[in-house]
Amino acid sequence: MALLDLLGFAIGALRGHRLRTALSVAGVAIGIASVLTLTALGEGARRYIVDEFAALGSNLIIVLPGKVETTGGVPFGGVTHDLTLEDHGALARLDRLRRTAPIVVATETLRFQGLGRAVPVLGTTAEYLEIRRLKLASGSFLPPGDSDRAGTEIVLGTRAAQELFRGENPLGQMVRVGPARFHVVGVLAPRGPSVLGFDLDEAAFVPVKTAMRLFNRTSLFRIVAEVRIFADMDQAKAEALALLKERHRAEDVTVYTQDAMVSSFSAILGALTLTLAGIASVSLVVAGVGIMNVMLVSVTERRAEIGLLKALGAAEPQILLAFLAEATILAALGGLLGLAVGAFGVRLLGLIYPDFPAAIPPWAVAASLSLSFLVGVGFGVWPARRATRLDPVAALARR
Repeated sequence: MALLDLLGFAIGALRGHRLRTALSVAGVAIGIASVLTLTALGEGARRYIVDEFAALGSNLIIVLPGKVETTGGVPFGGVTHDLTLEDHGALARLDRLRRTAPIVVATETLRFQGLGRAVPVLGTTAEYLEIRRLKLASGSFLPPGDSDRAGTEIVLGTRAAQELFRGENPLGQMVRVGPARFHVVGVLAPRGPSVLGFDLDEAAFVPVKTAMRLFNRTSLFRIVAEVRIFADMDQAKAEALALLKERHRAEDVTVYTQDAMVSSFSAILGALTLTLAGIASVSLVVAGVGIMNVMLVSVTERRAEIGLLKALGAAEPQILLAFLAEATILAALGGLLGLAVGAFGVRLLGLIYPDFPAAIPPWAVAASLSLSFLVGVGFGVWPARRATRLDPVAALARR
């Protein structure tokens, strides 16, 4: 039996039961579309977070109070110290660090002429603008100077300025943050939603010393620093950790490098993507069972046809291939349809949420099509082998 004859035989059998064929194809298509859509969501989440970190630069270190990565017990009599402005000043003097910025954060109500809005208020210094690679829409950022300087300047995120001033120019205006009054000196350019703690478009920035007084804080939330040369990241991290260990007389802080955080998040979300794809693949097993049922019914209904083929001299491998071709065609059609539906769904998601970089990775397309082929072959083997074992005389007798 030639290849064209084999395909014609299989397609003719499928066209004779169009509803059954359509349902089997739909089952595979739903499974493939599910795999692709969930994989695209996982890949989109990975890209989104990695891009957010990349926007900050790859040569940053972040110092947090408390020891997160421990390798042993706390020394006898040891205590955990807070991060202070003095710690920030000491870090700023390290040669490998280009810029450092202390951070204090709290949520406060920002008020202007009867309008009020709760926003995250960050106390920091002028270096924060360059470290976070922020841009200004108008005005200026916090004035440069010592972190001990307690000024009354405030810089607003673009959305906070729009909602509070309703189109009016905020520069030069006085706003109230809690009980204190501040002078608006700048507005940030739109940055978009952030997954790194809060939305900077809705934030406000004031001098760190002022923020510590306003929030009644004596410690910092964290310190961020920019390393001069990327190749010195490990040495800069070690020097920062050693300096704070010496100052605190204990290793009671955690120092992260930006590239390590990116790698960790990427690995975690990559594993999540594979998990989602695995969960969605279960639906392909269900579709495969449907194909097997269709093929078993087809073998039962076509016993006389199989008997006639064997009586005319068709070999068992030819009959096996004929029925496997049917199952493979069902799976292939379902795979292609599922690929189209999945791509359309991801495209639609991109139109609804343009900021979310959902994308189907090439490996997911190849894996899905391969899996659909394996489903067709795997679940078609038993019915096909059952057809080859029919006795031609008995099959024709039951015609």
